[in-house]
Amino acid sequence: MPSKPSFSPLISLFFCVFICFPLPSLFFLADAKPSSNAPPLLRFGQNGIFKILQVADMHYANGKTTPCRDVLPEQVTGCSDLNTTAFVERLIQAEKPDLIVFTGDNIYGPDAIDARESLNAAFAPAMLSGIPWAAVLGNHDQESTLSREGVMQQIVQMKRTVSRLNPTVDSSNGEGIDGYGNYNVEVAGVEGSSMQNNSILNLYFLDSGDYSTVPSIRGYGWIQPSQKLWFQRTSSKLQKVYMGGSKGQKQLAPGLAYFHIPLPEFSSFDESNFTGVKQDGISSASINSGFFTTLVEARDVKAVFTGHDHLNDFCGKLKDIHLCYAGGFGYHAYGQAGWSRRARVVLASLEQTEKGGWGVVKSIKTWKRLDDPQLSTIDIQTLWVKSSPGSRRKGAPTGV
Repeated sequence: MPSKPSFSPLISLFFCVFICFPLPSLFFLADAKPSSNAPPLLRFGQNGIFKILQVADMHYANGKTTPCRDVLPEQVTGCSDLNTTAFVERLIQAEKPDLIVFTGDNIYGPDAIDARESLNAAFAPAMLSGIPWAAVLGNHDQESTLSREGVMQQIVQMKRTVSRLNPTVDSSNGEGIDGYGNYNVEVAGVEGSSMQNNSILNLYFLDSGDYSTVPSIRGYGWIQPSQKLWFQRTSSKLQKVYMGGSKGQKQLAPGLAYFHIPLPEFSSFDESNFTGVKQDGISSASINSGFFTTLVEARDVKAVFTGHDHLNDFCGKLKDIHLCYAGGFGYHAYGQAGWSRRARVVLASLEQTEKGGWGVVKSIKTWKRLDDPQLSTIDIQTLWVKSSPGSRRKGAPTGV
């Protein structure tokens, strides 16, 4: 990959502003949403697909003055945060996703002079593209000039984001939920189809924490009981709506979950039962919060997508749920010289009805894109396929 990125005219104009003027001049990108505060409506396109681009660990800091880490010697000169932004822009142009998901460590707090400025610059390609986007927090986002809550408050005010700060587990008694950035997003069927008013793909976003707050437990944070309860209630509510009514379905609507820190169950795989590479240890919390069991019991989530361990990009299947890394994306993040930065793409496709229209989700596939001259596509795999009625024997065992 070249050390100096190439830009489209739109992005070139943005970077002229970025380089020639102070970062606060970019605050127009983060103007408050309309007074209704309504997020962009997500639905499948007329081609029957919905595509998600996952960007993990941008580690954005201060733009042109922030050097790259772990690149080849010939790539060092001129390499900076701008290479990270150029990669985002290349992927948007190549994949034309329907949603962009940023799964934490979006900025690298210890090196970011001003968190607001870094957040604006990091998410600028998504905002300029006009494509809806979502973000969750990692363990480094809050280590600059904003608290963890402050970072998420900044994100939810940005244009075209579907991100939300924090729901309540039960609004009737005001019971709260731990963390910042726990929310769900519904994806409706094709406009004009029988499923146009139904969420046929459910996306769950969670704050997996930063570091343990329990003195006797070292290491990273984990998903808390209040978050598990929120997920259970949200999943159950969505399933009841989908399975009930005059257009009720016989199978659950598939779901996908996104957060930063991998679950301990990511350690269940080796080279014989995953697709991709494992070059890092699994840096999960040192205790098991039981969230994977919660996912298994809910039965709707078909895949979990995380970041955090930059040199891992594998997908493995456990108990009918795929556990997937995206691979390191940012050039200021640690990596491995000669091993291309990368991103993960997920594609959900609909089944066609007897009348030639579009129905519910038929399959979910994934692949990765590399930041090399060809923007190579690797490791195409199917994560889930809708089963035919009666195709699965009751009580059939599941596993890796």
